[in-house]
Amino acid sequence: MGKVLTIHGGVPLKGTVNVRGAKNLVPKAMVAALLGDSPSVLRNVPEIRDVEIVTSLLQIHGVTVEKDPETGDLTLDPRGATRAPSKEIDTHAGDSRIPILFCGPLIHSIGEAFIPDLGGCRIGDRPIDFHLNVLRAFGAVVDKRVEGIAISAPHGLKGAKLELPFPSVGATEQVLLSAVRAEGITELKNAAVEPEIMDLIAILQKMGAIIQVQTDRVIRIEGVPTLTSYNHMAVPDRNEAASWASAALVTEGDIFVAGARQPDLTAFLNIYRKIGGAFDVHDDGIRFYHTGKPLKPLVLETDVHPGFMTDWQQPLVVALTQAAGVSIVHETVYENRFGFTEALIRMGATIQLHRECLGSVPCRFGQRNFLHSAVITGPAPLVGRDIDIPDLRGGFSHLIAALAAEGTSNVTGIELIDRGYERFLDKLQGLGASVEISERG
Repeated sequence: MGKVLTIHGGVPLKGTVNVRGAKNLVPKAMVAALLGDSPSVLRNVPEIRDVEIVTSLLQIHGVTVEKDPETGDLTLDPRGATRAPSKEIDTHAGDSRIPILFCGPLIHSIGEAFIPDLGGCRIGDRPIDFHLNVLRAFGAVVDKRVEGIAISAPHGLKGAKLELPFPSVGATEQVLLSAVRAEGITELKNAAVEPEIMDLIAILQKMGAIIQVQTDRVIRIEGVPTLTSYNHMAVPDRNEAASWASAALVTEGDIFVAGARQPDLTAFLNIYRKIGGAFDVHDDGIRFYHTGKPLKPLVLETDVHPGFMTDWQQPLVVALTQAAGVSIVHETVYENRFGFTEALIRMGATIQLHRECLGSVPCRFGQRNFLHSAVITGPAPLVGRDIDIPDLRGGFSHLIAALAAEGTSNVTGIELIDRGYERFLDKLQGLGASVEISERG
């Protein structure tokens, strides 16, 4: 059983959508509440699947999570934190990779942690080795078992000097959540510095942490024995904002994204303008719209912040299928992020994938047999097809391709989109999309 979304294409999306707290921040902020000695309050929380998963994981670990029925704000009380049965952790984790970030806070609060086999979107290797190596560097003992990984620290976590081989967001989060209450000083080189990372640092500082973000991706943390609580409004979701911006471009529409912030989208806005899209920045959001003129091809490379984010790439590729000429996209963050293009090709797009680095600088995936560069030729008329969604951002890309296509598309696997897009079906309908949902037998 599952849901089928039927999309009748050819209707420009017009209207307003509201984006709330970032998927890449809110679940981690919820985990951070475990580090405190009193209840924390998190505001601007979206209704997405990842929030439900973390709520369940916190609750089975004894954390009280209360949701304000009017505002949606969460109050998280960690004072009853305790060990959870491994089977329950496995059940509530689902396909999320969030459990790995529980390790440091759980070790600090109850002395041990357990994580099951981890899931997540199928867009690349995304190994947890970074995380386990970080925890070992802090003095944790990692015990790999059949049912998962047990982690403990008989002598407590100690500060460490660390350098990441790649500015991994997840590994940087692991260091922050582990180091703030570790004994001594931690120095992390080659850290990720995304806006969501900076917002997590702001949360931890509110709780009493001492964290310095230095030049050249160096973060220095002085451990403290205890932390208090936080009251924080989560940074808006720049990835969702960029997705709706691409939807306006692909469907030749006009969408005001309430909550979108220009400083968090600088690299995206530059590319959006180069491809021929238009935008107007307001205090409370950004209007994105198609000018009516042909879109322009371009050469694009994804990169860690402050570069062009990998999560922005997939929706924008759909827009590039409608640009007049040849575009090149070089993916340098996740090695398998072009799997979603198979459905676009079936819809009529002209896309060729290559193993070579078709960018200005060879990346770490070069000569490693990964199809990580794409050549896109347009404009290519798209036609409706039956589609099964492979991952979160790719899935949203399929939706906007179907919305622009001639004819009808039937889309399955839409539950994946619930992980990161709040009420996306309501938002589509509010923008005038011709869609209906049914149950698959």
